[in-house]
Amino acid sequence: MNRYNFCAEAEDSGRRIDKWLTEQDEIDITRSAAAKLIESEAVKINGFTVNKSRVLCEGDVITVDIPEPIELKVLPQDIPIEVVYEDDDLAVVNKPQGMVVHPAAGNPDGTLVNALLYRFEGRLSGINGVIRPGIVHRIDKNTSGLLVVAKNDFAHLALSELIKRHDFTREYQAVCVGSFKEPSGVINAPIGRDKNDRKRMAVTSLNSKEAITRYELIERLCGHSLMKFNLETGRTHQIRVHCAYMGHPILGDDVYGRPYKGCKGQCLHAKKLGFVHPRTGEYLEFDSELPEYFTQILNSLR
Repeated sequence: MNRYNFCAEAEDSGRRIDKWLTEQDEIDITRSAAAKLIESEAVKINGFTVNKSRVLCEGDVITVDIPEPIELKVLPQDIPIEVVYEDDDLAVVNKPQGMVVHPAAGNPDGTLVNALLYRFEGRLSGINGVIRPGIVHRIDKNTSGLLVVAKNDFAHLALSELIKRHDFTREYQAVCVGSFKEPSGVINAPIGRDKNDRKRMAVTSLNSKEAITRYELIERLCGHSLMKFNLETGRTHQIRVHCAYMGHPILGDDVYGRPYKGCKGQCLHAKKLGFVHPRTGEYLEFDSELPEYFTQILNSLR
C-alpha cells in the first residue's frame, strides 16, 4: 500500500475531491479511478471518509491510500521485430505502427516487450520491473520508428542519464495539416495533463514541465506539410501536442486532431536516433527508412 498526503491550498477551495485528485501528478489517476478509491474509503479528509462530491477547503489534509498494482505475467512471444543494431549491452529496434511498447490494461500481450523477451531470451534490464524490461524510452502505439533497448542495468542507467541530460538525438518526421507560419523554428511551451481529460496532454501552466521541440519544413504538400522535428525534451505526446497547439495537428491523430482515411493513427515516424554507447564511449547514430504507410500518404498528397 502506498500512502500519499496532501494539504489543500487556497486555490483548491471549492474543488470537488474526485476531480482534484486527477490533477495530482504524484498519483496520476483518472476520475473513475478516483471515484473508486473514494468509494472504497481509501481517501480521507482530515481523518474522515468522504463522498466524491465533497468540496475542499483551504487547509484540508487529504490522505490517499493506493494499493500496490498487480503485476501482469509477461510471456515471450514469437513476434517478428526489426532489430537494426545489437550488442551485449543494448539493441536498437524499429517499431511498426500499431504495436504497443509494453503490456498494460487492455494490452496484456502482443507488445514489443513480449517480442523482445522472445528475441533476446529474457536478456533485458530489470530496472523497470516485470512489465517494462529493457524499456529505456517509449514511443506511442501509433507512432512508428526507432527506440533503444537496454540488455542490462548498467546500460539502462547510462542511457537514462543521457536522456535526462538531453544528450540524445531524436529526430522525427511527420505529415502535418496545413503549413507552419515559419519554415523553421522552436516551440517552447510547457506540457501537462489536460485538466478536463487525464488521458490527454495539453500545453498548460498548471502542473506542467518544460517542453521544447525544434521543427523544420522538408516539403510542402497539398494542404499539408512534411516536417522534421527534433526533441530537446521528452514529454508524453510532445510532438503531437505541440503541433496541435500550433494549429497544425499531425495527420491522422485521432486524439489531438482528427482521423484520416487510410491511416491507422498519426503519421509520425521516429526516423533518427543517436547516443553515446555507455560502454565504448562511441557515438552511434541510426537512420530508418520511412515505412510504407507513411510513403503511401506522401504519394497521395503530392
